[in-house]
Amino acid sequence: MPASTPPPIEYDPRFEILEEDEGDTQAELLDVLHGIADTTFRDSGKPLRSVHAKSHGLLKAELRVAPGLPRTLAQGLFAQPGSYPVVLRLSTTPGDVLADSVSTPRGLAVKVLGVRGERLPGSEHDSTQDFVLVNAITFLNAGPKAFLGGLKMLAATTDKAPALKRTLSAALRKAEGLLERGGTDSAALKAIGGHPATHPLGDTYYSQTPILYGPYMAKVALAPVAVGLTQLHGQPLDVTAAPNALRQAVCDYFAQQGGEWELRVQLCTNIEEMPIEDAAAEWPESVSPYVPVARLVAPPQAGWTEALSAAIDEGLSFTPWHGLAAHRPLGSVNRVRKAAYEMSARLRARRRGAPIVEPVSLDELPFGP
Repeated sequence: MPASTPPPIEYDPRFEILEEDEGDTQAELLDVLHGIADTTFRDSGKPLRSVHAKSHGLLKAELRVAPGLPRTLAQGLFAQPGSYPVVLRLSTTPGDVLADSVSTPRGLAVKVLGVRGERLPGSEHDSTQDFVLVNAITFLNAGPKAFLGGLKMLAATTDKAPALKRTLSAALRKAEGLLERGGTDSAALKAIGGHPATHPLGDTYYSQTPILYGPYMAKVALAPVAVGLTQLHGQPLDVTAAPNALRQAVCDYFAQQGGEWELRVQLCTNIEEMPIEDAAAEWPESVSPYVPVARLVAPPQAGWTEALSAAIDEGLSFTPWHGLAAHRPLGSVNRVRKAAYEMSARLRARRRGAPIVEPVSLDELPFGP
């Protein structure tokens, strides 16, 4: 870490504070997510996720933990140098499968295989570590109640008026574009369809909410560093050209070349400026910058296939609660989402008539040679 950065502070249970009626909020959140899944299953016959239903890239990669990390960074998965196989799933946020002209925030889920160590409850028999990332620095809502309110709005529009959504999204993109030309942006506009129509592989993806990092606390980011990827940052993409324009762009890229990202962590060094319980608060990089701890390297490959979709979209689940005790998710948003991830996986397994099982090897998935 830069010499001028204060040392990280150690986790204290007092930093986590239950939101008022958090249990009731969680129960209602589960009902809303179940309702979204019921709607899409009724309409499509497919056991879709309640959020991030549509994938745009399904990739294999290798995580290479850097040697010589200082003690504060050599924690958990990153305690020792080494290489791990990885599954990547690039998606967008809605629970219904929409044409890409409805432009919403992008997600990148990372599943690291072959990870050993003390496990989080519920994943004791697994050997994976998941990071669930989105291309925005902070979560849209500060806490569970606000999150529930936004989710209710999303649920009310699930599988309704796709043509209207496309028209509205085009207008929202224009409004967001005007804001960005003025030097600002709106997370709310992006969330409801105004996300800029740009290439998804040029973005940096963030955990938004904090996790344990050994005895410390941190947020995680995945930033493109390969020239082919960095050149895509902000690159316009015609999302009206085809319903699956994002997927085609990912496949076109990986048909020609591979990609490389840095996995970075931002350690909490000041609990007042870097709170645990306000998921909408940005941790200032002026106080503690993101620091690389590993590289993620993906070779040229298909990028997405129907077989991979059946195996990964339908057969796997991604949750930050799959992992090491050293990387336990922190804060109220993560606490209520734990039950949501578990409910979603159980529901999808029942509806597909087959269990959702954590992979041990990439050989279990149809990536091909």
